[in-house]
This record gives sequence, structure tokens and C-alpha cells, in this order.
Amino acid sequence: MNDFDFLRAAIEMARQGMRNNEGGPFGAVIVKDGVIIGRGNNRVTSTNDPTAHAEVVAIREACKQLNSFQLDGCVLYTSCEPCPMCLGAIYWARPDRIVYACSKTDAAAIGFDDDFIYKELDLPLPARKIPANQALEEEGRQVFKEWAEKGDKTVY
Repeated sequence: MNDFDFLRAAIEMARQGMRNNEGGPFGAVIVKDGVIIGRGNNRVTSTNDPTAHAEVVAIREACKQLNSFQLDGCVLYTSCEPCPMCLGAIYWARPDRIVYACSKTDAAAIGFDDDFIYKELDLPLPARKIPANQALEEEGRQVFKEWAEKGDKTVY
């Protein structure tokens, strides 16, 4: 199988999830050594989970299959260019590459516009729509200090 075949599998995941009323028209598959090890479709509305985007669902399944929190040697195929949340999750999972079909402009044209998030990231914290206030910084740093000194931690 090649990139087009795996991308078609992601598109089919999008179609199935949409037709089953599980969520929006988005699908993803993760491939390692020519084998699909993770599949996902958008399940936001069916699970009442705003993080249940296709890529996140596929990442969770693939990591479980690999018994690892990293996707080294993997390729993520997705029916649409990843949103900011998914892109963050993808970078944390560290696959080798991403292949996508539709663009974020295509998604915006059908009502899935993430542009507001990109704009929010450029704003200072007090100017964002959801304010963020820092508190108990020293208490929080104590846990970070413990982590820095922890001898048996798994670095990621």
C-alpha cells in the first residue's frame, strides 16, 4: 500500500463516522511498517468530548497498540489538515510525518474554522477570550523541582 491508499482509509474513516452521526467529517489512520495500527474518526458529539478529534482518537489507539507514548517510525494520515489541538498532540506523539487531504481552508468553508484559535495564541494572556491567571507559582514550582530531582523518571 502507498500514501494514497492509507489516505483513502482515513477519508473512509471520516465518511463512516459522519454517516454514523459520531461527529464531524474527519478521519485518521496511523501506519507503522505498512500496517495500520491506529484508526480514528471524529467523536466529539457522540462522546461529549471536545478532544475526541480523529487524530487524537487514532493516536490513542496507536500508542496503546505500540505500548508507547511515542509514534516513532509512524505516519499519520488524516482527511484534513490538523487543527491546532491535534497538531499539538501530533507533535507530542512524534510521528515521522503527516499526510492530509483537505486543507484548513476547506474545513472553514463547511463551518470548521480554527482561525480564531491561531489569533488567540498571538494575543497576550489578559486579552484572550478565555482569561488565564497565574497563581501559586512557588507551590507549583516545588513539584517541578521534585521532578527535576527524581531519579527514576521516564523522560519524554
